[in-house]
Amino acid sequence: MPTALVIGGSRFIGRHAVTEFRDAGYDVAVFNRGRHENPFAEDDAVSHVEGDRKDRTDLRTAQLSVDPDVVVDMVAYQPADVEVAVDVFADVDAYVYVSSGSAYGAETIPKREDETALEPCSAEQATDDSYASYGARKAEGDRVVSSAAEDGVNAMSLRPPVVYGPHDYTERMDYWLGRVLEHDRVVVPGDGTNLWHRAYVEDVASALRVVAEEGAPGEAYNAGDRRLVTLGEMVEVIADAAGTDVEVVTAGARELAAGDLALGDFPLYREYPHVLDTGKLHALGWESTPVEEAMARTVEEHRESDRDGREEGPDREAEERVLGVLDTF
Repeated sequence: MPTALVIGGSRFIGRHAVTEFRDAGYDVAVFNRGRHENPFAEDDAVSHVEGDRKDRTDLRTAQLSVDPDVVVDMVAYQPADVEVAVDVFADVDAYVYVSSGSAYGAETIPKREDETALEPCSAEQATDDSYASYGARKAEGDRVVSSAAEDGVNAMSLRPPVVYGPHDYTERMDYWLGRVLEHDRVVVPGDGTNLWHRAYVEDVASALRVVAEEGAPGEAYNAGDRRLVTLGEMVEVIADAAGTDVEVVTAGARELAAGDLALGDFPLYREYPHVLDTGKLHALGWESTPVEEAMARTVEEHRESDRDGREEGPDREAEERVLGVLDTF
């Protein structure tokens, strides 16, 4: 039976990755610092190795104790993290680095793995930990993977865009879920046609396994919903999944100013479309969950959670002022 080591694995994408590999017949080990509740504490099929992924000795200890066939690296946020990992795990059948759609440095539609330029990364950015350098650091991690593959390491990258679904601690989607479940009118910034590619978390988990099993060393693979929906359409998909009716009320910059709001104050708003070509991953046999089904699962788990997403976007009082202005037109 093959063994998978998930670096990270207790919170969002990593949690689903553990489930994906376990259900596919792998022995699974989770390597992390143990700072978050372990959802697999009672699962005999999942072991836990405690350590700091930035400590080479800890990584080496995990490699020796688990002897993994596959390594999935969820929490490599700086290029140096990837450099150490591809060295420590140089002999595994597959090392899969979780990169990001943010690694792309050109605004093209769609963004393709082998065509679209990546973000450059300066020495200063490489050691930074701010959101501003996130894409650059992920891009440099991709370049480390490519270089390692040239040296014979079976290393690959997965590039998802914004990920949503059960157990999403970022609460970006929870903001919109809460608006739909609590109100019959939902303010959507712009004209509602904003398009930011998203990926359902269980699909990202299955993509990690597919890339580990079928991917080619040195290659990167985009992952994302096969059917894209605009921000306005997403609100309607949520309403359908929740079994409720809402009115999508679009508001431009002038109308939002009535509530001292700006377009960028709303989560998942992006002025220019962000679209990834997922054909390369699809060619490996990967499939995504229909958006309606993915959102139904997301709504169900949201209702059972204590997340409300209110801190991720405007407060309702400000939105009510915007709605008041729009109602006078």
